[in-house]
Amino acid sequence: MLVTGASSGIGRALAIRAARAGYGVYAVGRNREALDVLRVKIEAESGFVAVDATDVALAANARGLIARALAHFGSIDVLVNNAGFVSVGPLAAQTDAELQRQFGTHVIGPIALVREALDALRAARGHVFMLGSGVARVPVGGLGAYPPAKAAIRSATSILRRELRAQGIAVTYVDPGAVDTPFMKRAGMPGAPAKFLVSPEAVARKILIATAARPRTLNASAWQTALVGLAELFPRLTDALLERAPGLIGGEPAPSPAPTAPPTASPQPAPERPEPATESAPAAPTFVPAAPTFEAEPAFDAALEPHRRRMEKLKLRDSFVRGLLVPGTTLDLGEVALRWAGMPNKNERAITEDVLGALAEAGFLARSADRTYVVVRAP
Repeated sequence: MLVTGASSGIGRALAIRAARAGYGVYAVGRNREALDVLRVKIEAESGFVAVDATDVALAANARGLIARALAHFGSIDVLVNNAGFVSVGPLAAQTDAELQRQFGTHVIGPIALVREALDALRAARGHVFMLGSGVARVPVGGLGAYPPAKAAIRSATSILRRELRAQGIAVTYVDPGAVDTPFMKRAGMPGAPAKFLVSPEAVARKILIATAARPRTLNASAWQTALVGLAELFPRLTDALLERAPGLIGGEPAPSPAPTAPPTASPQPAPERPEPATESAPAAPTFVPAAPTFEAEPAFDAALEPHRRRMEKLKLRDSFVRGLLVPGTTLDLGEVALRWAGMPNKNERAITEDVLGALAEAGFLARSADRTYVVVRAP
């Protein structure tokens, strides 16, 4: 069972339950430290587990991720797309990076994982779970692009179900309800009242049971799903209720985006944004590509320039290399090659070695005695 967003919440609870049930668990998240704690716990209970600190929001990571899971366990019977991310605020005020990250995490990344795992899932007559949300049906303000991203994956799940049924692959859409995790609080929002919350362990138990039943839809909290259905039937009443009492869903009234003002001689500083929330995001992730919009440092470009043609030919992207440069991270040549190339051949290993060497010469990396590299500065 491959579980994304396994650092915390539903993903962590599912990884533990699945291992106890006899699954080999490939646990994916962005928080290496939390994944290592999970690994130790499962191994202490004699379970089989491997962890992988990878950002699933970047579709380019899907191929390598699936290749590593198959190299470790030999098959993928169940794929659970659980990773979550929200960048709060008015939808009209979201930056390009915030929009790309939310749709990457909830839509593009999960579909890419299904695509790359298709042969393995077909061979296993496997099962795909897509984690949705009630806001896919009743969108609420203040959660940025999270509701439209969840609506998109709900639609995509229906399409995938029809496409893959003939190949023996089940696809289940999961509406977990309001779950008792730090997800909303990390985003700077209060979260739903405690009496409405479902435990992540309860959701994980229902997902595990569903691997046998293979349902089209799994509603972890039936009464919450019923309320969502009623809200869809009476949209005007729902809008009025949420505007007056946003605390019912744990949100706050979303302010309208301010009109653009003409430049002044002394511009006011922009208000601070709350930290984005993610089921698997650490304060300092070990493997997170830089935001898609950036100004490149000349030294970074200059270091890669002699290798640019080979990088393009072998499809080693600048964005991947940049994402490796998180200060304090230790990079192993073989692991880095595995991340971007899946099962690297000699040419792919060679370009990886050349690029890491060039970055070391440029002062971004420091070589260690054990032939690894330590990131000393970011571009």
